[in-house]
Amino acid sequence: MSDNPNHVTIVMVEDDEGHARLIEKNIRRAGVSNEIKAFADGTSALDFLLGQDRTGANRKGEALLILLDLNLPDMTGIDILKAVKGSPHLRATPIVVLTTTDDQREIERCYELGASVYVVKPVNYENFANAIRQLGLFFSVIKVPEAK
Repeated sequence: MSDNPNHVTIVMVEDDEGHARLIEKNIRRAGVSNEIKAFADGTSALDFLLGQDRTGANRKGEALLILLDLNLPDMTGIDILKAVKGSPHLRATPIVVLTTTDDQREIERCYELGASVYVVKPVNYENFANAIRQLGLFFSVIKVPEAK
């Protein structure tokens, strides 16, 4: 496990370009300088995370943190959550679900499937910006396991 939190790559899966920019801007404002890889759909995110063989072995030794929107154009965030947590190499990867859905059953399902944190995107800009800034502070103190 790396003790340097700057080695953690943040993988953002968010199809709304405005939300993606806002998330990145506020993570930076919180003083987090980690690399952010952004994907606008689940297919390209899973290609990056799991590789051609879909095992996740391609990310071996990397420390990743995934920011995941549940509502994507090609699949649900739940599908991605299941795929990542089903990979022997990525199952320890922290996943922060960022979505507009505050349905209690959906929240419970995400936690059951292995989500680390579930954040409801406030529609109000200032609340959303504050939520992301708090996430930035969270990123700066958590330890992320490297993929095995």
